[in-house]
Amino acid sequence: MEEAFRAQFPLSFGKPFKPQANSSSAHSATLRISSSTSSNPNPEEDEGTVIGPPPPPPPAPVESQEGQVESQEGHDGLMVGPPRPPPPSEEIGSDSDSDSSEFDRDVNDLPRIPLSNEIMLKGHTKVISALAVDHSGSRVLSGSYDYTVRMYDFQGMNSKLQSFRQLEPFEGHQVRSLSWSPTSDRFLCVTGSAQAKIYDRDGLTLGEFIKGDMYIRDLKNTKGHISGLTGGEWNPKSKETILTSSEDGSLRIWDVAEFSSQKQVIKPKLVRPLRIPVTACAWDHDGKRIVGGIGDGSIQIWNIKPGWGSRPDIYVENAHADDITGLKFSADGQVLLSRSTDSTLKVWDLRKIKTPLAVFADLPNNYAQTNAAFSPDEQLILTGTSVEKEGTTGGLLCFYDRIKLELVSRVGISPTYSVVCCTWHPKINQVFATVGDKKVGETHILYDPSISQRGALVCVGRASRKKSVDDYELQPVIHNPHALPLFRDAPSRKRQREKALKDPFKSHKPECPVNGPGFGGRVGTTKGSLLTQYLMKQGGLIKETWMDEDPREAILKYADAAAKDPQFIAPAYAETQPEPVFAKSDSEEEDK
Repeated sequence: MEEAFRAQFPLSFGKPFKPQANSSSAHSATLRISSSTSSNPNPEEDEGTVIGPPPPPPPAPVESQEGQVESQEGHDGLMVGPPRPPPPSEEIGSDSDSDSSEFDRDVNDLPRIPLSNEIMLKGHTKVISALAVDHSGSRVLSGSYDYTVRMYDFQGMNSKLQSFRQLEPFEGHQVRSLSWSPTSDRFLCVTGSAQAKIYDRDGLTLGEFIKGDMYIRDLKNTKGHISGLTGGEWNPKSKETILTSSEDGSLRIWDVAEFSSQKQVIKPKLVRPLRIPVTACAWDHDGKRIVGGIGDGSIQIWNIKPGWGSRPDIYVENAHADDITGLKFSADGQVLLSRSTDSTLKVWDLRKIKTPLAVFADLPNNYAQTNAAFSPDEQLILTGTSVEKEGTTGGLLCFYDRIKLELVSRVGISPTYSVVCCTWHPKINQVFATVGDKKVGETHILYDPSISQRGALVCVGRASRKKSVDDYELQPVIHNPHALPLFRDAPSRKRQREKALKDPFKSHKPECPVNGPGFGGRVGTTKGSLLTQYLMKQGGLIKETWMDEDPREAILKYADAAAKDPQFIAPAYAETQPEPVFAKSDSEEEDK
């Protein structure tokens, strides 16, 4: 209707209005094949379940139309988020009735998951391990194991979906976490090095936190982390405070205005005095509590208050059997999600922290950055799964009901790549999931044109700019006179001489004597170096027996003849030499 209105009544004069391409045709190219699997493992009980996004609701009554009119004033007729609360008359009743009504919800009462369309942001060469979307939903950050961070802007992208900037925070170190500030003017980048970096919105470096002295044993006396970082997050309420966790076994709170030292050092509670890494950390929505996942499988929570120290206020021992990869608070601060490499996702009630509310198993996790997230209204919980060597399911995005604590849907994201990070943005109502392996990394964005806003919808229908006559550039011919042979310097003859010396024909090098048996028509030295010697030896004309005799025996055979008939030295001294007199032994004298 808007295009038809502008065609009849133009809003401006001069340059005619060019109608944009039909958005339906642009979104038809991004339609995805429904790959959701059943939520119930028992097929007899799953006959009435809805697979994929539910069908659109029937025409609403007058009351709902009034609600739509009210929503049109603020959001252009699109209702995003949870449904409107019922009238006060329906809320009057006992607590048991309200509790039972929560558990008797229909599938259609759950928020509709935007799954009809999908686009992919490519560019990384390894799995994407970090994801951050700013609060307005216009700019996306993705960090990868290929040591780079790519920045995407929905407002500036076209259908080619290319990033506008690429960063390498720390050479040779994987990107492990990204987090926007509350005002979205800066973001935190955490890599495998011991120093976190702060960038502005356009990707320019603002500062780098200091590294501590690794030779100081007490971590509280160091000015910064001494080992590689594992995670980090910006305080959701304070734009000057961030939190980092490290493999050195500590959590640290930093002030962005001072990069030379931290504000607080937190050492977790340990059973043994060892240096156990902190694998994950997170703030709550009010910025008053922090949680850390320790390498021994425990979860520890600290309340930030005057005079607080390293002793945790909540300590859950052996919460997981393996490393904890993701932690997430609910908005009300009563529920905590924990994701681990032991293939489980656990839901904890902070009021009854001894045992988890639910344990969702069979969720393979091979990456240390796999997280869990809530839907915008926090009625659903979502997390990703990794691809197993002998598995056939691929990378999935699993959705669970927070109230009933049961599986709602499994969405296939990639048949060959693992799903690592995921988030459901509340403003644009789009689901982000990062996938990848050792060779490629992608960010999948799931949306529905009927319920999603901006974000991917802006850039999908925007065609790339066509080249005009003004864009023509004449390729100049560059003449380089010094490249001609006339202007070249005389080449060095050193390599040519070395090569000629190695050539036996050019260097006239005499042939070396043959060692061992002969070859190539030449007789070996074992049979004689000359052909005549070889032939005479073979014919028996030359008999050389001295080579086969023992030298000692050859000399001693002349001993008797030399004693009887001396010829040279012995006759000259025969008359003058005294007769040898040998001393007699003492034993002979004693015998006498």
